[in-house]
Amino acid sequence: MFAFRIRPNQGELILEGSSLRYTAIALIGLAGEDEAVQSSILAGVEVEEACGRLVRRMAESDNLGDVALTFWATCAVGSPDERRSIEQRLIALKPDQAAHPTVEVAWALSALCADARGSLSSLCTRVARRLMTSFEAHSAMFPHKLGQASRGARRHVSCFADMVYPIHALAVYSELSGNPEARDIVLRCASRISSLQGSNGQWWWHYDRRSGAIVERYPVYAVHQDAMAPMALFAIESATRVDLHSSIARGLGWLAHAPELGGRSLVDVERGIIWRKVARREPAKLNRYVQALASRLHPSFRMPGLDLLFRPSAVDYEDRPYHLGWLLYAWPKTRVASLSQQATSA
Repeated sequence: MFAFRIRPNQGELILEGSSLRYTAIALIGLAGEDEAVQSSILAGVEVEEACGRLVRRMAESDNLGDVALTFWATCAVGSPDERRSIEQRLIALKPDQAAHPTVEVAWALSALCADARGSLSSLCTRVARRLMTSFEAHSAMFPHKLGQASRGARRHVSCFADMVYPIHALAVYSELSGNPEARDIVLRCASRISSLQGSNGQWWWHYDRRSGAIVERYPVYAVHQDAMAPMALFAIESATRVDLHSSIARGLGWLAHAPELGGRSLVDVERGIIWRKVARREPAKLNRYVQALASRLHPSFRMPGLDLLFRPSAVDYEDRPYHLGWLLYAWPKTRVASLSQQATSA
């Protein structure tokens, strides 16, 4: 298994915990790498065996996200025996109708689209339809949960992940199926969040799904800038031929020179790590809860004074394996080579 996170402790980088979910994402990213690279990262364990171990750990899991990502990993790695085993758990969790977070339903669709056999094509269609139906056309956004009402002051709030994972999944689905509705939805949602992108390329964190406005900007996560946004926007480009390179480039530009850090980067070249995020210096996530409450009272209400009081200058000195897994998935060698060639020609 991959660790839950890595962070510094008394001058050394220390691994903490383990995560089935992050292991699955890491394997999805590693599936496109050479065998030598896979073996080096997995300490000599073949990627198929690592995937088999993960599947065996998932035998009784009731978490759709973990199961969907593991099924996706078996498809990416090419493990037919493990795939047959985990697909029954995926079916049993009913991603097409049971109550689940939007992100996990989107992972299920991406996983089903990765199944080259197409044996679950009917389920794939139903899950895609569920995501498309959940899209709120007036705001061009997705909700945080499906099949259950969110509660509390933050029930109108969706996060960046609630946008990019459905965008990615429905873009892949539209390319496979030719479904025009899926194509239009991902273009609308991507256009909306791109229009809200920060002046320095920041992909903001919390949105009001009723109005499509920003609720709270921070934290800004490195994984959003270099992995999650690119994987979603590249999927749209592949499905629609719409060029979204400028939004991707602006996001990478922030990661290289974050103005909140005086132009410094979260990429720590000396330690060979990318730090997790830039956040506000605030007690107990105060700003996001206050802004959520204000916007709940009325979509236009905000507390601008908090921006001045709690400046975004705190670095979260940790990283998690899913970041690097999605980074490899978003930037396979073929894409990097093609973009490098285009840049050289230009």
